[in-house]
Amino acid sequence: MITFCICLLLLILSYFFYGRYIEKIFGADKKREVPSKTSYDGIDYIPMPMWKTFLIQFLNIAGLGPIFGAILGAAYGPVVFLWITFGGILVGAVHDYASGIISIKNNGLSYPEIIGKYLGNNIKQILRVFTVFLMILVGALFMVGPAGLLQGITGLNSTIWIYIILFYYILATLMPIDKIIGRIYPAFGFALLFMAVSILMVLFFGSYHIPELSVATFTNMKMDAETFPIFPTLFITVACGAISGFHATQSPLMARCVKCETQGKPVFFGAMITESIVALIWAAIGLAFFGGVFQLNESLAEHGNNAAWIVDTIANTTLGKFGAVLALLGVVFAPITSGDTAFRSARLIVADFLKIEQKTLRKRMYVSIPLLVAGFIITFLDFDVVWRYFAWANQALAAATLWAITVYLAEKRKNIYLTFIPGVFMTMVVSVYFFTSEQMLGLSYYAGLIISTVITLVIMAGIWRLINRRYKQ
Repeated sequence: MITFCICLLLLILSYFFYGRYIEKIFGADKKREVPSKTSYDGIDYIPMPMWKTFLIQFLNIAGLGPIFGAILGAAYGPVVFLWITFGGILVGAVHDYASGIISIKNNGLSYPEIIGKYLGNNIKQILRVFTVFLMILVGALFMVGPAGLLQGITGLNSTIWIYIILFYYILATLMPIDKIIGRIYPAFGFALLFMAVSILMVLFFGSYHIPELSVATFTNMKMDAETFPIFPTLFITVACGAISGFHATQSPLMARCVKCETQGKPVFFGAMITESIVALIWAAIGLAFFGGVFQLNESLAEHGNNAAWIVDTIANTTLGKFGAVLALLGVVFAPITSGDTAFRSARLIVADFLKIEQKTLRKRMYVSIPLLVAGFIITFLDFDVVWRYFAWANQALAAATLWAITVYLAEKRKNIYLTFIPGVFMTMVVSVYFFTSEQMLGLSYYAGLIISTVITLVIMAGIWRLINRRYKQ
């Protein structure tokens, strides 16, 4: 419990102290005009209250990751607490805040356009395709996952739920952001926060023991540890809750809705810290509920690594029937409210680079319908296979974002090491995983490590060259 409480306290304090420092570094100005005022269109550029933009951003980024990913990450042992805490503070929160505030300062510019502005046109063209494809993957994954959970709750076939969720996605993608998303997200947010607070109370007042981080437990405690090394697998498994490239694609949505730049701290930095807290709680209950790391591993192995079964079992046992239903609804709505904004983000990305105005419904449909159809087709693929490649692509996107933020900081003559060091780390993570994972190329660990080191050094040299060029300009 001591390790858990220290990590929880660090996350809370980081918002007030480190968040203030990051806000100062990026020069948030309350008086500067923002996109919701200068580019108001009644569809995507709409000023909304801070509490709404916070809840929307929180639900946008809080898909299955901070719950399922945290439980799967807990199988590595208490070391997961370190990644969630320090990854969330030093990497994820900075990544999310920076991508949001930079978008605000660039009139709500969508993700690939921001990356292209700081990393060059070639990278922009690649990321336009890559990001849209990733958004479609997210939308598809977050139709299949919630549909399975809803089938378990209601008994209604998951295929029917996929059609229902798809219909909702169509509406949420096309309608003005304040008509559906702005109205229903608060209820979904309260359900998710209720779930987290309820589980937290169970941890504090129930008869559960949370394993402590010590010399003995500071190791890989996962079954078949050689196949799943902590580096890089843990950092791919626990994405949302620590750092996720998907978040950067969502930040422009709320960058177009905040009323002033200083709302960026609660909306972007605060939402990420809140998500880290949710992940920390689920990692802790996963370890405590089953009696320890080895018991959690055994339970996961018995049920095919099905984190949904873990959530269902914990909620029903600890919260009672009513609480369990609310908690599970929170778990269901979290991915749905990421999936709808994934398609909305894809629409805006495509509209931005094709320069298609989005005020008229007809033109929004031109862009949206092909994206939604592609997402629906992907739902027929194997969920586990799709998720496997999404996890890697997601963290690769995070690495690209960190490098773009580094160049931005260099242009502003600010502390580039805030994102340069995390950029190096995440580049190594995605490279080593790509070369060594049996799900990817499957090379030997040390061969993959050497190749990844060379690739990371080449990227570092390219970034330094780009930074020096910007300095001269």
